[in-house]
Amino acid sequence: MRRKIWAWPVGIVGNALLFTVFLGAVFGTPNPVNLLGQAGRQIMFIVVAVFGWVRWQRSRDSTVHIAVAPHWAGNRTRILLVLGLVAGTLVLTPIFRALGSFEPVWADAWIFTGSLLATYGMAKGWTEFWLVWVAVDVVGVPLLISAGYYASAVLYLFYGAFTLVGFLVWVRVQRRQDALFGAV
Repeated sequence: MRRKIWAWPVGIVGNALLFTVFLGAVFGTPNPVNLLGQAGRQIMFIVVAVFGWVRWQRSRDSTVHIAVAPHWAGNRTRILLVLGLVAGTLVLTPIFRALGSFEPVWADAWIFTGSLLATYGMAKGWTEFWLVWVAVDVVGVPLLISAGYYASAVLYLFYGAFTLVGFLVWVRVQRRQDALFGAV
C-alpha cells in the first residue's frame, strides 16, 4: 500500500519459503505432499517480483522514497487484463487438470492467472491491480473452504479486505497526485 521497494525482496523470500512447503517430499517438510501447481505459482511470483523490484528501483523518487506513482492502466489495458484473465484460465485449466489439481480446476487456473496479472500490474503501478487481487480472493476463498483449507480461507478473507483498503489508498494517493501535478 505504501509503495516501498522493500516489499519486493520480502515477497521473494516468502515465495521461496512457500516453494519449499509445496514441495514437501523434496525438501523433507512434515507434510510429504507435493503440490506442483502451487510450487509453480511461487516460481512465477519470484520471476514477476524480480521484474517489479527492478522496475520500481528504476522509477524510484529519491526525494520522497516512494518507488512508484499509482496510475490508472487505461481502458485498452483493462480490457486486455480481463481477456488475459479469462484466456489464461481457459489455457491453464486442462494443464492443471492433467497435473491432478483439486476440483474445480478452473478456480486454481483463475487464481494462478490472476496472481500473475495482479503482480505484473503492481510492478507497472496500475491501481487496478488491487481489483485483480479481489477477483482472485473471491474465487480463492470458496475453493479453499471446499478443499478443507479453512485457515488459508480466513487468510484469503483478510487479503481480500486488505486489497480493498489498498485500492482505496492508491485511489486517494492518485487523486492527490493529480490535484498537485495535473492529470497526465
